[in-house]
Amino acid sequence: MANYSKEDLLQIVKRIGAYLSNKVSKILNTQDLRSVWAIAGFAVAVIFTWRLFRTPSAPRRRQPKRQPHGSSSSGVTGHLDANVLPSDIIDSRAQTVIDEFFQPVKPTLGQIVRQRLSDGRKVTCRLLGVILEESTPEELQQNQATVRSSVLEVLLEITKFCDLYLMETVLDDESEKKVLMALENAGIFTSGGLVKDKVLFCSTEIGRTSFVRQLEPDWHIDSSLEISTQLARFIKYELHISTTKTDRIASNVFSSSSLEQFFSS
Repeated sequence: MANYSKEDLLQIVKRIGAYLSNKVSKILNTQDLRSVWAIAGFAVAVIFTWRLFRTPSAPRRRQPKRQPHGSSSSGVTGHLDANVLPSDIIDSRAQTVIDEFFQPVKPTLGQIVRQRLSDGRKVTCRLLGVILEESTPEELQQNQATVRSSVLEVLLEITKFCDLYLMETVLDDESEKKVLMALENAGIFTSGGLVKDKVLFCSTEIGRTSFVRQLEPDWHIDSSLEISTQLARFIKYELHISTTKTDRIASNVFSSSSLEQFFSS
């Protein structure tokens, strides 16, 4: 590795410092809560950069005597002064360090869930067509209830910081048992913060609407367009789950093809 002069190192640090200073000022102007981390990162990056490019200075070799004009020129072009570092190389090395330091950190699923729900603390959610593979009470009556495996991780993240209530319209007591058994087998009652008392059943769609209004959640998740439309005036935010494209119900009602898809970005 070539030995860089102090002037070269100073130029690199200055350029990175100017870049980071601009980053920090933008964050402070937007009153971002992470500004403290940005300032700390600024100091760490400068120190890191200085150490990265700093190498112990080796003893300078004696310059070879100039060769006569008649001799071969291969020895003249074979070496360059190691302390001569062009400005474009300095820019390239400095930019490399900046890019590596400011690589975006991929958020965790928990962070995405919290952000998408706008830190809502209470959530109500329909089971059919959202949590379960079955989409109608009749289908649930005829078949065993099946929890969609792709939704489990998201559901468990929601239970970590939200008061979650699951609800469904069923046609008989047997359907209730099927649902509770499916949720228990999926580990929702043991791995998450959900308890059986927060799984509610009713015999009509009006009853489910009434459950939601009584609980007054920050978010309600449903696959029924009619119920999502009715509740839009009363609930702060809603998520309408539908595999078909629909017009936006209201400004506070979001739509997605599935619960996990809504939290995938």
